[in-house]
Amino acid sequence: MELHFIPMDESDVDAVIEFLTKNKFPYHVRSEWTDDDAAKIVGDGRFWNASSQGYWIVDGHKRLGMVSLEDLDDDSPMFDLRLSEEHRGRGHGVDVLKALTDKVFTEMPEAIRFEGQTREDNIAMRRTFMKAGFLKEAHYRLGWPVGGGQFVSSVAYAMIRPDWKSGKTTEFVWEDLA
Repeated sequence: MELHFIPMDESDVDAVIEFLTKNKFPYHVRSEWTDDDAAKIVGDGRFWNASSQGYWIVDGHKRLGMVSLEDLDDDSPMFDLRLSEEHRGRGHGVDVLKALTDKVFTEMPEAIRFEGQTREDNIAMRRTFMKAGFLKEAHYRLGWPVGGGQFVSSVAYAMIRPDWKSGKTTEFVWEDLA
């Protein structure tokens, strides 16, 4: 893959709204967007502000989706990844996550860790995290709202800078007080 991350800005308002409203995101807190809801969040600068930056994910000349780096004012940024429906299930996630991790640790020398979360039932993304070298660090029981007053667990994965540098995922003992 020839991945590039193209920064979003005010000139992308219409394209971001179109992307959000034309795709469904079944494993995100908000799985579907109306034009009005998308216009509000995008118009408020959600994808380009002091602590968050959105990027188009481009492979050659194909736009695969978008990703937002969040908590940029912290030493532990997070991300929100959204591939377009037509590009899901094709194995792009691992390449995108590895390239995004390289971007964070190369361009943000103060970053000591890079984190993402997903729902416990998003098996594809959980496998993507592991294949990209991320380690599961938390399992927040009933931490993800799914609508209708229902919740599922949220699972957090992270890559730490020393693991990124070495290319090896360090393990830790979950039950350290056993």
